[in-house]
Amino acid sequence: MSAPTPLLDFFKKGEVPRDVRVLASQGGLETRAHEQLAILALLADDPDDEIRATAEATLNRIPAESLRKFLGRSDVSIGLREFFADRGVFPDEIPAIEADDPLVSAEGAAEENDAAEGEEEADRDTVAQRIAKMGFTQRLKAAVKGTREMRAMLVRDPNKMIAAAVLSSPKITEQEVESIAKMTSVSDDVLRIIGNNRAWTKNYSVVVGLVKNPKTPVAMSMNMMQRLNDRDLSQLSLDRNVPEALRVAARKRVTSGPGRG
Repeated sequence: MSAPTPLLDFFKKGEVPRDVRVLASQGGLETRAHEQLAILALLADDPDDEIRATAEATLNRIPAESLRKFLGRSDVSIGLREFFADRGVFPDEIPAIEADDPLVSAEGAAEENDAAEGEEEADRDTVAQRIAKMGFTQRLKAAVKGTREMRAMLVRDPNKMIAAAVLSSPKITEQEVESIAKMTSVSDDVLRIIGNNRAWTKNYSVVVGLVKNPKTPVAMSMNMMQRLNDRDLSQLSLDRNVPEALRVAARKRVTSGPGRG
């Protein structure tokens, strides 16, 4: 699976408060389709009766045709296919276009979004002021469904789940990921999520951003350093902002001569 699932990881660890589990069980966490379905499948076995029943009802609202198309994708896990096979839903033989859009929304979400857009037009507060007025669940929803400007702020949120939710947003672009990889104001957890995603690290600019970011875990930076070209490697060997171990390793590679990839 190429898409990151940072929010799913929180659910698996049992670190999600009940109100967020309720929201997710209603389809209100509109993350990428793969993560949304995996969270709903997990909540269908939640110890809380109400959450379990709501998750089942939400799963039943997803059109079977949409599910079959999604399950035919090459990046769908065996576990998720088995989960739906037990419910009599099997993958289409023709692979679907691998879009990231969520497959289900909370009931009434369209009206809620329309109302929110109307409020936003009327509200002269800055994005920062609006975010400052939000509670935890509102910030979580904004991280997944909000604007690019909101994501740029919320990825730096001190709450790990809020920051991770930005990377679960179907709206996030590769250019945003490039920018986040360079941010020294985000947590090492955010940088680790980016660095562990193969699709994002195919982008050379993301790799350079991570390696040169002093907040990136050193082991990750050392590994990615192997991919730097001569110019970036030389700059890294002189960069006083990165950990000394990384700078020394870069200097050794610079002085070791050609043939470094």
